[in-house]
Amino acid sequence: MQVALHTRLKPGAEDAYEQAHREVPPALLDSIRAAGATSWTIWRSGLDLFHVVDCEDYARLLSHLDALPVNRFWQERMTLLLDVSHDYSRAGAAHTLPVVWRL
Repeated sequence: MQVALHTRLKPGAEDAYEQAHREVPPALLDSIRAAGATSWTIWRSGLDLFHVVDCEDYARLLSHLDALPVNRFWQERMTLLLDVSHDYSRAGAAHTLPVVWRL
């Protein structure tokens, strides 16, 4: 399955956000893959961030990550940089962007 998400940076957080994503902890990357993600891409337009996640089951992926200390630490770090964040608990699976059109 493929899901899209939207988040938004706090003004002035662009460089810190991009730097953080050059340093994603290997344990978090391994955990995301183990939870079933095959791809996760983030695009930035100004302060707006658009994520596309390819995974087997997004709700299951979130449930798996929710309990992991490495993910909790990462989400706390991202909260400092984001004005609009995504709920990365299992409940967040219901808050993805709807597909409007696909070629």
